[in-house]
Amino acid sequence: MNIISAVAIAFVLDILFGDPIKIPHIVVAIGKLISLLEKGIRKLLPKTNGAEIFGGALMAVLVCGASFGFAFAVLWLCGLVHPLLRLAAESFFCWQCLAMKSLKDAGIYIYDALKTGDIEKSREAVGRIVGRDVSQLDEPAIRRAAVESVAESTVDGVISPLIYMIIGGAPLAMVYKAINTMDSMVGYKNDRYMYFGRVPAHIDDVANFIPARIGGVLMVLAAFICGFDGKNSWRIFRRDRLKHKSPNSAHAESAVAGALHVRLAGNSYYFGKLVEKPYQGDDDRPIADEDIKNTIKMMYCASAVMFVICILTRGAFLWL
Repeated sequence: MNIISAVAIAFVLDILFGDPIKIPHIVVAIGKLISLLEKGIRKLLPKTNGAEIFGGALMAVLVCGASFGFAFAVLWLCGLVHPLLRLAAESFFCWQCLAMKSLKDAGIYIYDALKTGDIEKSREAVGRIVGRDVSQLDEPAIRRAAVESVAESTVDGVISPLIYMIIGGAPLAMVYKAINTMDSMVGYKNDRYMYFGRVPAHIDDVANFIPARIGGVLMVLAAFICGFDGKNSWRIFRRDRLKHKSPNSAHAESAVAGALHVRLAGNSYYFGKLVEKPYQGDDDRPIADEDIKNTIKMMYCASAVMFVICILTRGAFLWL
């Protein structure tokens, strides 16, 4: 029951408080470890493609091992003191693996910036949560980027962490966050990370493969629950969920595009290079500021359903 209690506490804490700035965040520590290991490994290995692939794989093993080991050791030590201290520690770790309120706050920040009519402020706001070049984005592109980011991040910010923490508690959730953080830092197909980031990116694809598909279905369900066009969400999800170079990125996005009758994705610039991507959804109407809030509603709804499913599933296994 400890894991169920920890996940429930973490879920509530994230809804209420998100990521308080004054509390040290474990993902920040993971990011610093990734940067440190990358720098050290690159110094030790020769500058060949094969060596870079090996170096990226070595970094992935070390980061995942350290993340799991740290969480496991802390929980074990806390358990020696008192079960409630272990529960508090596990709840804290799980809380830091969730990002519902952070996604909402980021989306609302962009929404508010758009409402001011200040295009530079709006670009700066969306630049906080996307990896693409935002310097030339107009208002429709900013709205689209915000909707896409909230939709896609519902998977790696909520759905995937919930699945992994309900299976293996905080240690497994920490491994997932390590994988996801590595992908966000080195999983790019540019000159620097074409080979070094290859293994971390593939590991992230595997880790999110099932959660992304669950997340897409849950977004369709959320469309029905929230009063959007659930039937069209399901239609576009089935049609466009694989229209992305990543095997996982388009599932939640396509469901949202169908639910809101807007067109998402398309070509974008990353690190100064044009990346051609197919569209998701139909261009039934121009994307609006309110679509950002609508996507946030769907994110919360899908997250709540995933939470209930996880708790009930774990509980059912305990009673078998």
